[in-house]
Amino acid sequence: MKKKLSLFLVLLLAVSTFLAACGGNNDTAKDNNGGTANKPTEKKEQVLNLLESQEIPSLDSALATDQVSFIVLNNVMEGLYRLGKDNKPVPGVAESYEVSQDGKVYTFKLRKDAKWSNGDPVTAHDFVFAWRRVLDPKTASEYAYIMYDIKNAEEVNQGKLPVDQLGVKAVDDYTLQVELKNPVPYFVSLTVFGSFMPQNEKFVKSQGEKYGLEANTTLYNGPFVLSDWKHEQGWTYKKNPNYWDKDNVKLETINVKVVKDTATAVNLYETKKVDRVGLAAEFVDKYKNDKNFHTELEPSIFWLRMNTKNELLKNVNARKAIAMAIDKQALVDTLLNNGTVVANYLVPKDFVTGPNGKDFRDENGDLMKTDINEAKKLWEQAKKELGKDKFTVELLNYDTDVAKKVGEYLKEQLEKNLPGLTVNIKQQPFKQKLELESKMQYDLSYSGWGPDYQDPMTFIDLWVTNSPHNQTGWSNPEYDKLVKDAKTTLLSDLQARWDAMLKAEKLLFEEMPIAPLYQRGTAYLQREYVKDIVSHPFGGDYSYKWAYIE
Repeated sequence: MKKKLSLFLVLLLAVSTFLAACGGNNDTAKDNNGGTANKPTEKKEQVLNLLESQEIPSLDSALATDQVSFIVLNNVMEGLYRLGKDNKPVPGVAESYEVSQDGKVYTFKLRKDAKWSNGDPVTAHDFVFAWRRVLDPKTASEYAYIMYDIKNAEEVNQGKLPVDQLGVKAVDDYTLQVELKNPVPYFVSLTVFGSFMPQNEKFVKSQGEKYGLEANTTLYNGPFVLSDWKHEQGWTYKKNPNYWDKDNVKLETINVKVVKDTATAVNLYETKKVDRVGLAAEFVDKYKNDKNFHTELEPSIFWLRMNTKNELLKNVNARKAIAMAIDKQALVDTLLNNGTVVANYLVPKDFVTGPNGKDFRDENGDLMKTDINEAKKLWEQAKKELGKDKFTVELLNYDTDVAKKVGEYLKEQLEKNLPGLTVNIKQQPFKQKLELESKMQYDLSYSGWGPDYQDPMTFIDLWVTNSPHNQTGWSNPEYDKLVKDAKTTLLSDLQARWDAMLKAEKLLFEEMPIAPLYQRGTAYLQREYVKDIVSHPFGGDYSYKWAYIE
């Protein structure tokens, strides 16, 4: 959300009308090359009709940062590995890999039948070009840091070394060798993320700044291609005839329509114009007994991001007061009402367990609960420290129907519980909102993040100094050191690494540059004839590769 909300990065960061569902069907058989041999009874035309609440900001895998872009990239592109139906990495362009004894060198053997949508072969050189481009400081990729485990990656990204010094090379057309700074136990799972996808150098350079911004200025190597992309209206996926595993792709067409109003979206489902729809709170009670009603809890966290350079928000007591002044239980029970739960934490529950087998969330517990009385005390203290009684802040928000209601609720809670505070709401289309956040042109921002890989670090390293996703101005040397140690010297001691991440999360909540609101749940209706849409806990939210119409 995205990542992606992040590697996922990040995901994500979007509120989507269409939210992915957990797939899986016992009437399938895994093949030995990452494909899944479905044998559906194809009673209907293999066309799927879906909704999305946002435009695609970019399909340039070096520049994409958001949930919507990574969802599309996951279906039109393919990296060395992709997440399979059981959410474990399965071979994509790579057929296999070997790891050196010291755990620092990965050698990937690529399949020779992988092709680009223009017929060109996908080679090791395409990965070298793409990864160098992500790390080239001229690209200004916000996700460059996700490759920092590769030898010389950080130095290249900082302009201290030329890109050809990056620890990745094409041994030959179909052998890719990657050298890491330190052993990384989850490196293969990292390669499923969008930033690690290949790019065709000749095509990318021929398109220049247009690359990834139109259907015909993007080159594809995944199960589908985009045949049509009407900005702010929708897009169409078509089965990719050049995809190496095309025999296991059953859908011929996927039509996606951008609809921001939930009532309109539900009406499209009721009139059988779409096959799936996310449900806002006001529709949950109506449909909760429907046989096609489903809910699930995602590992995505939404929060209020705070610009600590702001006159008010530079004060830690003001930030804590804001974090504690919102009745989050009422928000999730009444306004969202879709399986969402209150988040008093950064790292989601039921997401990842440590070396001792315990869930990260169970170990660190709740770190900042709603406490209106304490919020009022902190607020008065902040006003005294700042020498003012009245403050006005702007809340940057998405322009979807649900987000508008959440924004109004946050405004009402903060103005009611913190006397003297005025909150003005600024609603923006998704792409423009991301741009304003990246420029730190906001006071408060209603934002979110989904994991990029299955490790607490995908949430924790967002907030280090100079992280492109920090976007709060907050900096803490102790926090930075804990994160750095967990990424380097502690990799050989998994329990010590785990403990460092637990400590980092607690430290973040001592200073509150963000105010977590909720861990997102989804409620949706899906036609019974739609099978095997697979949802993922990190990376692109869902895969259509195995989906079909029964």
